[in-house]
Amino acid sequence: MGKYFLFKILLPFFLAVAAIAQDVPAPPSSPVTSPALSSTSSPQVTVGDLLAQGLRAYRTGKFDAAVEEYMTVLQQDPKSGEAYAGLTRVYLKQEKVQTAFETASKGVSEVSDSPATHTALGEVYFRQGKMVESEGEFRKGVNTTHPEARAYLGLTRLYDALSLHARARKMLEKAHGLDPADPEIQRHWMGTLSRSERIRVLEEYLSNPTNDEKEDRESLQRHLELLKARVKEPDKTCKLVTKPASIETNLTPIMYNPTHLEGYGLTVKINGQSSRLLLDTGASGLLINRKMAERAGIKQLASTKIGGLGDKGDSEGHLGYADSIKIGGLEFQNCLVDIWEKRSVIGDDGLVGADFFSHYLVTLDFPHEKLSLQELPKRPEETEKTAGLTTNKDEDDEDPAAPPEPHDRYVAPEMKSYTTVWRFGHFLLIPTTVGDVASKLFLIDTGSSRSSLSPEAAKEVRKIQESNAVIRGLSGSVKQVYETKDIALEFGRLRKENPDIKVFDLSKTSKYPGVEVSGILGITALGFTSMRIDYRDGLVDFDYDKSHWRGISLTDFSKGSK
Repeated sequence: MGKYFLFKILLPFFLAVAAIAQDVPAPPSSPVTSPALSSTSSPQVTVGDLLAQGLRAYRTGKFDAAVEEYMTVLQQDPKSGEAYAGLTRVYLKQEKVQTAFETASKGVSEVSDSPATHTALGEVYFRQGKMVESEGEFRKGVNTTHPEARAYLGLTRLYDALSLHARARKMLEKAHGLDPADPEIQRHWMGTLSRSERIRVLEEYLSNPTNDEKEDRESLQRHLELLKARVKEPDKTCKLVTKPASIETNLTPIMYNPTHLEGYGLTVKINGQSSRLLLDTGASGLLINRKMAERAGIKQLASTKIGGLGDKGDSEGHLGYADSIKIGGLEFQNCLVDIWEKRSVIGDDGLVGADFFSHYLVTLDFPHEKLSLQELPKRPEETEKTAGLTTNKDEDDEDPAAPPEPHDRYVAPEMKSYTTVWRFGHFLLIPTTVGDVASKLFLIDTGSSRSSLSPEAAKEVRKIQESNAVIRGLSGSVKQVYETKDIALEFGRLRKENPDIKVFDLSKTSKYPGVEVSGILGITALGFTSMRIDYRDGLVDFDYDKSHWRGISLTDFSKGSK
């Protein structure tokens, strides 16, 4: 899966007064100032001063101080939309999502004409995975005489996830123009810069206090080191040196034990050394273990952290260049790979993310154990195409001096029946109905041997009970595992009945996209299908041949079964 996801750089970073009016102290008879600022000889501290101090505290990671300032504002001015919005963002940063929702909702109720409160509520909806509601609130934040920079940022995140990248860039430019000092806007803006500009801006960013979590700041520092290392080797650019229009190669079943399928493996030659890697739509790029790296003679370029499912935390790793990577009829040269310091990894020698082939239409035909790659349909404005490979760190490989021009999603006529997914880096989140409950976002994860639910999602439809099942990932075992019975999952055009499904905390998985991931579609759901993925346009399609799987309770609505 989801067993492996690197904390990539320049990803979205996210950020109530509890419940009701009683939770916000009533305005006092005389103005109240922050105790730390109160003095008989000092001038009166205004609401504007307190809001500025709260914002400064928030942006430098002093969240408790920010809460104090914003609460003091609400004592003086219970109709301050900026204070409600500030509190909401602090609570989101502290992962107090329900409190953030209550605060933003209270703010919209009290100050319904405030763009700030609507924008903050949109940010909460985004974190909850309520994308339609989120867009509606963000639009209220921009369709006003004084638009909110954070509302434009929210639309940036939404449109990027929908593969509307040109539209997202326009929103980001508006956000940056209104508030270039906002840390979240800054981090997104870095992704539009050339390598040399990114180094300069990232150095400046890291020289000041920020509101990043410790591991995120460390990740940014490692990314800076990698950028500097790559400047020293400008010729090391990942390129496809054989360019077939299509290829087909075999997938090999990987068994957890004699009766349980772990997933499907792919034969990959790295510097001439053959390896079997677990094909994983929940992972990114290529990860190999230390033993495989030693066999292939890959030298360390920069350090990194590697993590996934499990409760032990991230592990040490490093990055290095592979001179040659061969998969079927494809050969790539000078590509970065991630190397896990341990000698064993799930999937024999490592993992290969399906986004490795994101410039192709990827078909994973599990019933016939085949991987196929075809050219993507040309956009109407395109004249020629060059297929490529996506490694974990090659976003600016094509031209370090000029990042590629963004494009919006193109749905070719032959793809009209495909399902739109929300794409966050390598994560593909698909709307999934759990029983009769409203649609939620599930991770498409061929690297997970089971489908699973978060406790919150499971409790909406069934009672859960403790399970002795063992769930393992790159970060060890999951300590608390539950299960529930007889739940149907409906995704794309398919409905899969699950006699039992495992339930465990998915908060770490949700942190990567900054959106609530309510479940995982693992190989127990996907392994009966032929799945097509268009990473460029955020589209997937599933085909199910009932004759191939007798007795499997899977319904294909496209064939008139519903």
